[in-house]
Amino acid sequence: MIRILIADDEPMVRAGVRAIVATATDPGITVVAEASDGRQAVELVQRHRPQVAVLDIRMPGTGGMEAAAEIRRTVPETGVVMLTTFGEDEYILRALGEGATGFLIKSGEPEELIAGIRAVADGAAYLSPKVAARVVAHLAAGGAGAAAGRRSAARARVGALTPRERDVLGFLGSGLSNGQIARRLRLAEGTVKAHVSSILARLGVDNRAAAAVVAHEAGVAPVPSDRPRREEG
Repeated sequence: MIRILIADDEPMVRAGVRAIVATATDPGITVVAEASDGRQAVELVQRHRPQVAVLDIRMPGTGGMEAAAEIRRTVPETGVVMLTTFGEDEYILRALGEGATGFLIKSGEPEELIAGIRAVADGAAYLSPKVAARVVAHLAAGGAGAAAGRRSAARARVGALTPRERDVLGFLGSGLSNGQIARRLRLAEGTVKAHVSSILARLGVDNRAAAAVVAHEAGVAPVPSDRPRREEG
């Protein structure tokens, strides 16, 4: 059972997340706490220790990004999924540095929420297909020269990886968990975990979501399709 916390200042949004979880075709997710702001979210995460905290980016007082940073510092075993709306691209990029490993659009498909929660609970990064596309588009919006510079820098960073690490990064950038990557590459899951740790260190990033962005910029991971990837059996 995956235990989650929901934090959003809008009761209707919290109710919507609860309803999606309750009616999921693949049960196994339960809501253990709800919060209306980031400060309360941190306190409840510290009390209940859920596997995943689903946080709205913008809330009164302490927002989602500040809460994500504090959760990462005090309860690192809890993964963070950020809920965003269109027009908040800069918040998405900032949140990459605050420990969030999942990003979902509030107007996205309900199954994306389930896929995102399961991926983050399993230790993977999950970028909603629309979020991934917007992150890449936003990074390219600084102009052709700036975008080319970022692509070149990303390729140079990826070039420092071993061939096997580049394989792992490609699948990581596509949102696969360690277990899924292990099955694809016919490796032990512990070996994949070691590769991921090495990749984060070599790329100079703190989490899988940031590594996924580097993968997209370097062209080693495709922008996902409009439908979430289904868990392999």
